[in-house]
Amino acid sequence: MKNRSNRLLPRGGAALLALALGVAPLVVRGQAVDLDMTDRIVDEGQRHGEVMEIARYLSDEIGSRLTNSPGARKAEAWTQEKFRGWGLANVHKQGFPFGRGWWMERSSVRMIAPRPLALTAIPISWTPGTNGVITAPIVFAPMTSKADFAQWKGKLAGRIVLVSSIDDIHTPPAASRLSADEFARLAVYEPPKFSSDGKAYLEKSYFFPRQMEDFLKAEGALAYARVTKRDGKLVMGDGYRFAPGDEAPLPAVEIAAEDYRRLVRLADAGQAPTLAIESVVHYDDSDPQAYNIFAEIPGSDPKAAYVMAGAHLDSSAAADGAADNGAGMAMVMEAARILSKMPRPRRTIRFALWGAEEQGMIGSSAFVEERLAQRVPPAEPKVGANGRFWLHSTSWPIVKRPTWGELSVYFNLDNGSGKIRGVYAYRNLAAVPIFQAWLAPFASMGATTVAASDNTGPDNEYMQMVGVPGFQFIQDWNDYGRMHHTSMDTFDHLDADDMRQASIILASFLWNAANADKPFPRRPLPTEPSRTGPAK
Repeated sequence: MKNRSNRLLPRGGAALLALALGVAPLVVRGQAVDLDMTDRIVDEGQRHGEVMEIARYLSDEIGSRLTNSPGARKAEAWTQEKFRGWGLANVHKQGFPFGRGWWMERSSVRMIAPRPLALTAIPISWTPGTNGVITAPIVFAPMTSKADFAQWKGKLAGRIVLVSSIDDIHTPPAASRLSADEFARLAVYEPPKFSSDGKAYLEKSYFFPRQMEDFLKAEGALAYARVTKRDGKLVMGDGYRFAPGDEAPLPAVEIAAEDYRRLVRLADAGQAPTLAIESVVHYDDSDPQAYNIFAEIPGSDPKAAYVMAGAHLDSSAAADGAADNGAGMAMVMEAARILSKMPRPRRTIRFALWGAEEQGMIGSSAFVEERLAQRVPPAEPKVGANGRFWLHSTSWPIVKRPTWGELSVYFNLDNGSGKIRGVYAYRNLAAVPIFQAWLAPFASMGATTVAASDNTGPDNEYMQMVGVPGFQFIQDWNDYGRMHHTSMDTFDHLDADDMRQASIILASFLWNAANADKPFPRRPLPTEPSRTGPAK
């Protein structure tokens, strides 16, 4: 016989019927969900919403917010101004070590032989400019490990080197909503898989690209080009050599997949393509600090733990950072604006806009290490800030800060502009019925699913690593798969109705968490897995 008690807090079902009949409010963990406040939040977000104007300004007027670039600095100032204008308190920026700023003024990549053709391309972030036009023949020399260097030794001098293979280019998915099958998979609890492969990831993603660039420089190459790993004439240009002393030695560009494959075919046919590359870029060393932006709505109980929401402020350089993560920023800021119109909550509600997420969640990890806990990585291998992420999940022990317990719960938005369809519980089983209750009023808006398992990559991950409840929402994918980090990431592809819905649900979750009788339940503090268990 099925346990019928679980039907008290379903995804819709009996709870919605109770709402419709006007019977007792939803109660979980001793705390009633304030349905009157839910209606007030919905009304403010729908009738007076500003989320799209926030997103438009971030996208159209500020644009790309690559960490420590002029766009990032403008966004840091503008977001603080908005928070203050809505009456939030303790608005400030907090710095953490980062490195160089970089921005692109203009670039051009042309094939001049065997025929003239303008190519779709972009400089790779934090690579130097060309100091004029570099004109040289190409050599197709794909490299995936140090073992490949021997094959190309003595063959690259005076060339523009194409270093990518063409095997892993893929067509990004078209815009889509989550399907019933995908929801069913999300609802299944998946046991954690502990891994000790951090050093392998570092070798592939951190050390090898640097070794390859140094090899190209030593061999006398003039520049190199890589392929964008997506079809559709898109470019991305993500680079990571921003730290002082880790400067990229050569100009480098990323070429759209269609143009790159054409160059390879011509080279294979013996046509020896010649390229002309001009890259006008600028470094900014005026302030090596990057910044997180904070603001808060003070609670009535100064002794109660605070609740928090956040999204990352920075973006890639290829476009305007509209979906990644201007949409998340706008929805977090809109939730702050909505809640500033409501009565004073019991707990303080804080808002964070994280810096340097795209380079390894450096801003949120700086906050975690200062305010929550540390996982000290091993002394070797030596890596920069953007390589530390690969070591954190396998570093022990966790050393809690005295303020570890002051953050009750954190919510993150970083999956584009799609509507919220639910929330990942990150294997926090005590959180599941709470989230089901908080989602119940929004079933008619499409938000119904509590996924027992996790979602990797966003800024809440460092919080989960140190045992603090930090959650990411499930969002419809929409065009995010194609837009993510690409030249397509502009305001045109944002969904206004979805963003209003997500802002409202985030505000409601924050209100419920801020006024709950008890702090949010926590999983046990992570400890090193037994070698005889799943980590074997």
